Amino acid sequence: MPNFFTGKRIYIAGHRGMVGSGICRALENSGATLLTATSKELDLRNQAAVNAWFAKHKPQLVFLAAAKVGGILANSSYPAEFIYDNLAMELNVVHAAHTEKVEKLLFLGSSCIYPKFAEQPITEQALLTGALEPTNEWYAIAKIAGIKLCQAYAKQYGSNFITAQPTNLYGIGDNFALTNSHVLPALLRKFHEAKKSGAKEVTIWGSGTPRREFLFVDDLAEALLFLMQHYNSPEIVNIGTGEDITIKNLATLIGTLVGFNGALTFDATKPDGTPRKLLDVDKMRKLGWQAKTPLEQGIKQTYEWFQQNETTLRT
Repeated sequence: MPNFFTGKRIYIAGHRGMVGSGICRALENSGATLLTATSKELDLRNQAAVNAWFAKHKPQLVFLAAAKVGGILANSSYPAEFIYDNLAMELNVVHAAHTEKVEKLLFLGSSCIYPKFAEQPITEQALLTGALEPTNEWYAIAKIAGIKLCQAYAKQYGSNFITAQPTNLYGIGDNFALTNSHVLPALLRKFHEAKKSGAKEVTIWGSGTPRREFLFVDDLAEALLFLMQHYNSPEIVNIGTGEDITIKNLATLIGTLVGFNGALTFDATKPDGTPRKLLDVDKMRKLGWQAKTPLEQGIKQTYEWFQQNETTLRT
């Protein structure tokens, strides 16, 4: 680990989530002091509490990975929470970082910020050039506001607040609950339970034709540490693999890796979401970083972790 992090006081907001825990793993042997607080210890929606916490703990670097997240069903069921909670957390943490003169903050956006019909692969310049995907617009609007908030503080105060836009994530610490998880962990759990129960088929939401890009969370964590060290521009940067796969082929791959031998059916009455969402990652590659975990390998590692922790996972 480079000396950049040694001796630093680093706050990882959302350290229990998939991304936050990945950042913690990546910083384990860095020589840094990791500052964390659970949602019970610190409600990031409470401005006074956040201000007091920052004043007390004086972080030098901040990874803002805390967010209310979920798939299509969760976004459509709880639009108010998705926009309010995310806006509140961003506003409070970014402003407290400014007030307490944090050296650098990295805000995690999302590929959901881009227009539904953006030209593929999606470059950073596509932001705010078209309508959003309706099934997750509440989350997307909150994330766009967070990006603009960081850029505003950079413009007005010279704050070194940077933003990264990761593609669809999966991996260790993911949410496997069928009611509010994303497509990859939801499929993994579906196939696992179908195999255990001896089911003859698994039904997948949508037509199976949309294409998605998937990034292993430990690769993302490495990318974020790389940006914290080497990137100092308020302009957004994409993080992804540069490769995508259809939902049908993803389901087939997961079924094979899990060992499910039944049939797959697709329920076209359910929403597909964006037809394709592949990020252009040329900017990140030119900076000197690219993802290294192949999808099949990442799913295998995720499934191993899932099996080891199945009894304690959210259902």
